Amino acid sequence: MYVGTQLSSEQYAIYGQEYLRQLAQLGVKHVSVDPLGPAKNWDRDCLLKHLEVIDNCGLILDMIQLPMTSHPIEKSESKHIMLGKNPERDREIDLICELIEMLSEVGVGAVRYNCNLIGIPRTEDEIGRGGSRHSTYREDKLVNFDELSEAGHVNEDLFWERIEYFLDRVVPVATANKVRMACHPHDPLTPVGYRGVTRVLGDADGLKRFVSFQESDYHGLNFCQGTIAESMINPKEEMPAVIKWFGERGKIHNVHFRNIIGGRGSFMEVFLDNGDMDMTQSFKQYQDVGYKYMIMPDHVPHIDGKAPFETGFAFCIGYIIALFQANGLDPY
Repeated sequence: MYVGTQLSSEQYAIYGQEYLRQLAQLGVKHVSVDPLGPAKNWDRDCLLKHLEVIDNCGLILDMIQLPMTSHPIEKSESKHIMLGKNPERDREIDLICELIEMLSEVGVGAVRYNCNLIGIPRTEDEIGRGGSRHSTYREDKLVNFDELSEAGHVNEDLFWERIEYFLDRVVPVATANKVRMACHPHDPLTPVGYRGVTRVLGDADGLKRFVSFQESDYHGLNFCQGTIAESMINPKEEMPAVIKWFGERGKIHNVHFRNIIGGRGSFMEVFLDNGDMDMTQSFKQYQDVGYKYMIMPDHVPHIDGKAPFETGFAFCIGYIIALFQANGLDPY
């Protein structure tokens, strides 16, 4: 395993190649950085040019994001897949299969994606150490429970049907092309029927069911430790068994290495060294279960300064590199 990080197409448009060079200067080599523009325009030439840019910045492109993001369904480029609407759904799935085939041809071995309808619900940010602002979720402060998204009412059975429909068509293509698929959990676990939707990938039980579909070494998780912790009563005590279960089965295809204070229904996202989970123990577990891909920061708190995004991520990258070295591992 090795240190990595990610940039969406929108973030890449903001921070550009200068930030990619900064990552290389900090010691990052492996990244998930999406090409600029909508995914429907990502043809083979676009991907090759993108790979050349990444290489010229001293980085290696491990992964990109499919056009199935954490945004609310209204903003999704492939929204009909999780809305379950044909013939648009099948056309969007066909485009994703073509993208996976092109990625295999140009040597990119993994994709990350979300099966999302209502985005990432949060309540008002709260203040942490030194006045930093932290993304927070307090279930008792939700104010839009009955505000339906474009998805309308989606119960548990219907959500599973749409997920299985997608997996049945895409996982065989990924398997044939040896491209790992890494699905992000639903962030966070929300109440049944929240905004009309009962989410099914918000906890370890749902994720275990998810990885049981389509038995393939190329079907797994973007294992967001922070998101999974958000579904737990006691993340520090419960997380080790979950890492072990998914890790020993080879179902962890990327790690979002982040910490929280709190747990199910009430939490605040914090820096790696400042939360309830023992991240040194978690890191050692990923090593012990044979995980062999990127360990990356995610959802870093907002801090003061002229470059809050870059500085916050640089702190987390340094922390992760230090964990590698403390365990006698090469982080690069």
